[in-house]
Amino acid sequence: MQLPTTFEALIEEASQSDLYHKLIKQLNKDFLLANIDLDFHEDILPSSLKLLLHETVYKLIQEKFTSYLNLLYIVDVSEKQVKALDGEDILKLSEDVSFLILKREWQKVWYKNKF
Repeated sequence: MQLPTTFEALIEEASQSDLYHKLIKQLNKDFLLANIDLDFHEDILPSSLKLLLHETVYKLIQEKFTSYLNLLYIVDVSEKQVKALDGEDILKLSEDVSFLILKREWQKVWYKNKF
């Protein structure tokens, strides 16, 4: 499996595979498991998804760091990938982490659908 390198490519691939709604369901499931009060509507626009996820991750980093770490653990984002990011700018970091979360969730949905 070749993972998308941009948010737009990920959304396009998910939409073409008719898996966008499953991606949203997987996000909702993992956020619920992490006890984070965020529930994406299944018909959310990709631009709104990106903005809301980015905003949530930013707030978690700023205000609830333990919940942020718990979310990364539950989603199963690679610690190595997170450590490779530049932590100087929290806004940029939260955007990059949001994409890592989406990529990992996309992997789960893709594999479940494929196998």
